[in-house]
Amino acid sequence: MPRYHKLGNIPKKRHTIFKSPEGKFYYEELFGTIGFDGMSSLLYHTQRPTQVKEVLKSYSVEPKAAIEKNMKSLSLKGFKVESKDDFLESRVPVLFNSDCTIVLSSPKKSLTDYFYKNTDSDEVIFIHKGSGKLRTYLGNIDFEYGDYLMIPRGMIYQISFNTEDNRLFIVESKRPVYTPKRYRNWFGQHLEHSPFCERDIHPPYELETYDEKGDFILKVKKQDMMHEYLYAAHPFSVVGWDGYNFPYKFSIHDFEPITGRVHLPPPIHQTFETDAFVICSFVPRLYDYHPEAIPAPYNHSNIDSDEVLYYVDGDFMSRNNIEQGQITLHPAGIPHGPHPGAMERSIGQKDTQELAVMVDTFKPLKITQQALDIQDGDYYQSWLEH
Repeated sequence: MPRYHKLGNIPKKRHTIFKSPEGKFYYEELFGTIGFDGMSSLLYHTQRPTQVKEVLKSYSVEPKAAIEKNMKSLSLKGFKVESKDDFLESRVPVLFNSDCTIVLSSPKKSLTDYFYKNTDSDEVIFIHKGSGKLRTYLGNIDFEYGDYLMIPRGMIYQISFNTEDNRLFIVESKRPVYTPKRYRNWFGQHLEHSPFCERDIHPPYELETYDEKGDFILKVKKQDMMHEYLYAAHPFSVVGWDGYNFPYKFSIHDFEPITGRVHLPPPIHQTFETDAFVICSFVPRLYDYHPEAIPAPYNHSNIDSDEVLYYVDGDFMSRNNIEQGQITLHPAGIPHGPHPGAMERSIGQKDTQELAVMVDTFKPLKITQQALDIQDGDYYQSWLEH
C-alpha cells in the first residue's frame, strides 16, 4: 500500500545528526523491504536497537501436514479451536503451503510479557470477536469486530484485548501483501471506482516511546523457527519515523461492494493481493438486478487455485447449514457451486447480509491434524441431491 505517513519527531534531513532536547543522540534505523528497493520507513530510537544480551532458546513452530495432497472439499468448525491464555500458543495452523499459513486463534490474555516479531511473513489478522489495541514500535492502532490488521514482516508488536472472548482469523503471508493494483493509479492513489480508498485505511496514531535499559524478551519467528532473544533496551524506543512501511487497519465494514445486473465473479470482492494468493471480503450488498438474474454464484471449476471461505456472520446464501467461524475448503481441480436448493432460493431475493473472508491460493493447500480435529463430517458429499 504505497502511502507516506509520519509520526513523532524526525530530523529535517535523513541520515543527519538528530539529538534529544537534552543533547543525547537518537539512533537511525531503516526498516525496509526487498533489499533497498521496496517500501521502507526511517526510524529514530532513543536506544540502539541492536543490543542483544542473549539468545535464550530456539524451537520449531513449523506446521505439519496430515494430508499433503488434498483433493477433498472440507468443512472445519473454527470455533472449536481451544482458547488459550498466551497469544502465540493460541495460534492454530489449519491450512498451509509454501506461500502462506491460515491460522485460527482464540487468545484469552493480552500479549504483554514479551514482544513479537514475525520476520517470515506479513500478517493479516481479521478480528472476528473482540476488541483492543495493537501496540507496535511504530505506534498503536485500536481495533474491533470486522477489522483487518495488516502487520508487515519484521514489525515488533504486542497486542492488548479488552475481554477474554476473542476470535481471530489470521493469514501469514511469505509474499508481500498489498491492496490490489487495479484499484490504484500509477502514482499509487486509489481510483474513484475502487471499493475503498485512503480514508478507510488507518495507520498508527499513537506512539509509545521508552528510553529504558533492562531485560526485554523478544520472540522472533524466522524460517518457521521461534527464537527467543533477550534485549538490553526496550523495543518501543522509537521517538519518530516516516516512510511507507508500517502497519494499518482496514474494516471489512468499509468495503463498498461492486454489484451488477447479473452475477459478477469473485474478484469484485478482492481486498488484498499477493503474487501467490488473494484475500476477498464478502459483505452485505444488493443482489443482481436483471429481471431474470440468478444471484447465487454459478458452478465453477477451481483449476488454478484452492478456495478457502471463512464465514463471519449472516446467512451465506450459497451454502446450507453454515455457522459463524466455519471454514470451507474447495480444492483446485474439481468444480463446486451452490448447495442444492441455494440457487433456487436466491431467485427473486433483493439483498444479502452475509459477511465472510475468502482466501484463494494459487498453490494447493496442505491440511494439518489440527484442521482434521475440527472437521465437520463428510462435507464433500453435501452437494448430493436427496
